[in-house]
Amino acid sequence: MAKITFDTDACKGCGLCVEACPRKLIQLSTHINKKGYNAAYCTDVEKCVACGMCYQMCPDCVIRVERQA
Repeated sequence: MAKITFDTDACKGCGLCVEACPRKLIQLSTHINKKGYNAAYCTDVEKCVACGMCYQMCPDCVIRVERQA
């Protein structure tokens, strides 16, 4: 199981994490954050395998991925 979190207030909605996710679990929200962007989020945390691809692609380091037993 994985725990993935996003600092949605710092996300600029570039979409690089959306493209990087091999399971297509990340989308851009319709909600506008404090910076005026549509922040990224994980649609189904239960299906996330914590591969870290989204984390590696994020230029602003707003994604945190942890593997849990």
